[in-house]
Amino acid sequence: MLDDAQSTVSEPIRLEVDVLVAGGGPCGLMLANELGPRGVRCLIVDAKPGTAFNPQANATQARTMEHFRRLGFAHEIRALGLPADHPTDIAYFTRYTGHELARIKLPTAAEATVRIRTMTGSWSAAELPHRVSQKFVEAALRRHAQSWPSIDLRYGWVLQAFREEDDGVVATVQAVDGGEPLEVKARFLVGADGARSFVRGRLGIEWGGVTGIQREFMGGKMFAIYLRSPEFLSRLPHPKAWMYVAVNHQRRAFMASVDGVAEFAFHAAVHPGENPESWTEADARRIFAEAVGTDVPMEILSMGTWLAGHALVARRFRHGRVFIAGDAAHLFTPTGGLGYNTAVEDAVNLAWKLASVLKGQAPMSLLDSYEAERRPLAERNTGFARRFADSVGLFQARAVLEEDSPQGEAEREAAARHLDEHARLEFNIPGVTFGGRYDGSPIIVGDGAPLPPDEPNRYVHTASPGGRPPHMWLDDGRSLFDLFHREWTLLVLGEDEAPHAGFEAAARELGIDLEAVRLASPALRALYEAPLVLIRPDQIVAWRGADDGQAHAVLARVSGRLASDPYGMRPD
Repeated sequence: MLDDAQSTVSEPIRLEVDVLVAGGGPCGLMLANELGPRGVRCLIVDAKPGTAFNPQANATQARTMEHFRRLGFAHEIRALGLPADHPTDIAYFTRYTGHELARIKLPTAAEATVRIRTMTGSWSAAELPHRVSQKFVEAALRRHAQSWPSIDLRYGWVLQAFREEDDGVVATVQAVDGGEPLEVKARFLVGADGARSFVRGRLGIEWGGVTGIQREFMGGKMFAIYLRSPEFLSRLPHPKAWMYVAVNHQRRAFMASVDGVAEFAFHAAVHPGENPESWTEADARRIFAEAVGTDVPMEILSMGTWLAGHALVARRFRHGRVFIAGDAAHLFTPTGGLGYNTAVEDAVNLAWKLASVLKGQAPMSLLDSYEAERRPLAERNTGFARRFADSVGLFQARAVLEEDSPQGEAEREAAARHLDEHARLEFNIPGVTFGGRYDGSPIIVGDGAPLPPDEPNRYVHTASPGGRPPHMWLDDGRSLFDLFHREWTLLVLGEDEAPHAGFEAAARELGIDLEAVRLASPALRALYEAPLVLIRPDQIVAWRGADDGQAHAVLARVSGRLASDPYGMRPD
């Protein structure tokens, strides 16, 4: 099935790397930014000429921002896109120049960096979400990836073929404009090559889940316009927002501000019987006017169609030394912004494991945990995205909604109640953002503690192994997360230090890069409910306990050295 790496050239040029990545979008670029600092030789190829031109995803969730912070460039990402003082509200209208129905107010980029330091409860975090077009994020990720000597990033190159061997993968890549093919010998291959993944197709991995879900909105074909309209904001009789949603019987649409000034990403529902592939620029202007409520001059930068209504997860994420990630592994209807953010976390999860195996710090069995951890998370997140899409897309907008009559007013009041509730469901999602867990993973030492419910709009902090560590701002103004080591961290909490030297000794013996971080804070000790807490490189709690009595067994388990439990480990 995989033995198709045949070249028309008898002796192609050969390149040897540790990891070959097909796909230079957010997932592939995040892999590069995780592998580069670890000195892993990585070749990334993508047939596109460069990073995204079209805006694509528009929301970077808080957990993704925390990962960018860990890598050192969250502040740079937050400075991209909208001006620092631009509202990030989500607002619903009959038409953009018509009645405003509902609005959820969210902090500007400038406010976010201040508010986060005093927020508690569900939003106790190192970072808040940021509303920024994927095109800007990709460009920043590319700049940082290219700064690492071990990263070879080639846009305009395509993966043509690959075959798996006992000690690696042999692949053929070639520039899209021709030239000599390049034979690549890699220890591992990652297919981060999108929804129509060549890698997934060659592996014969099928989709699970559902597709073709039909809704009045966000279910079926959508028509997209990337446009520039300097006059739009001056024609808007309402306060500015980040996301503008049109709810009327004629044309449902949403539009995200790209630069906060004149550029917008507009997406409209296509009705049954319409053929948007044949639409001209005049048709695009007509569709835009239906959502705005009047003609507004605009320049069309690009236009096309896409399909909403997916909730798909690949049945497998791995075949031997070949992995799939991002849209190659899961497809979302883009409500909640979960597709791009889930792809970033795929890369974060896989990268440290690949690096550990490549450096001889862990056995191949560690890589079994990638699918075991990420596939359930993909199913969880596609489920949430489907719920959000149902909430907004199954709402029926009737003609009476726009009438200037008592019946119209009553209809708008009912719509306002529903849309206000929906906005809070889809756009205030700390539970989705922070609540993903890896319970049942072979490299998590669970402790049996009761877990809070997995709810989209409420997150309850828990240090139970398998989830994100609880966050706290320290008395000196630093984020707890900023103290975590690049690789493994052992938190030693409380005024009376628990015995922990055994972890440092076992880490040296096993070749694990571990650093102990001692914090006497009683509040932190209470928050984590244990004096010792082991944090993985991807900032997931791997274990917590009272002492170092089982240190060797714990580190062997969490690094993939134990497929079972021969030490008879029990929760402390």
